[in-house]
Amino acid sequence: MRVLVVEDERLLADTIAEGLRRFSMAVDVCYDGEQALDRVGVHGYDVVVLDRDLPVVHGDEVCVAVLRAGGEARVLMLTAAADVDDRVAGLGLGADDYLTKPFAFAELVARVRALSRRARPALPPVLERGGVVLDLPRHQASRDGRFLPLSPKEFAVLEVLMRAEGTVVSAEELLEKAWDEHADPFTNAVRVAMMTLRRKLGEPPLIETVPGAGYRFGS
Repeated sequence: MRVLVVEDERLLADTIAEGLRRFSMAVDVCYDGEQALDRVGVHGYDVVVLDRDLPVVHGDEVCVAVLRAGGEARVLMLTAAADVDDRVAGLGLGADDYLTKPFAFAELVARVRALSRRARPALPPVLERGGVVLDLPRHQASRDGRFLPLSPKEFAVLEVLMRAEGTVVSAEELLEKAWDEHADPFTNAVRVAMMTLRRKLGEPPLIETVPGAGYRFGS
């Protein structure tokens, strides 16, 4: 899952981003509305966590721009205002959900996950293939009953591969979905993550390298 966090309170923005990354989400961060407009024009996000009261360009304008982009991104709007009229106005702009500050981080994660499920074809919360069980709500993985101690990045890569349901996933697509905007497209990060993931999955091998195309999770 790729998430954009747009929040002008830098400490809050960075805290949200770091927390979401622990759940294997690829997270980009912006501190004003102008930066956000640039990002949504370049990257395809599953969820945009958007503060309504932004400097430079107001959050309302960013919300409208996300909708006009025509992608699958869902908008979770944040606000310090707790009155009903403010929430109604935000939802009227096209926001998919609303959360009032201060909020419990667990609730934010749950809402982001719920929105991401609406941004793509519905899949079960537990993915199973080739003896591998990926429990998304519990953030746990196992193979043939054996617990797999995956890092957040390895978990994200495995999720992308399993969601592909046997089709080939390119290295570029993995970078787009499992890393953030700071990932160097010329880095060997994908290869290294794939190497450690394969080692932890064990034998017989489940991830096939398709020369010149990418990777496929087999059965």
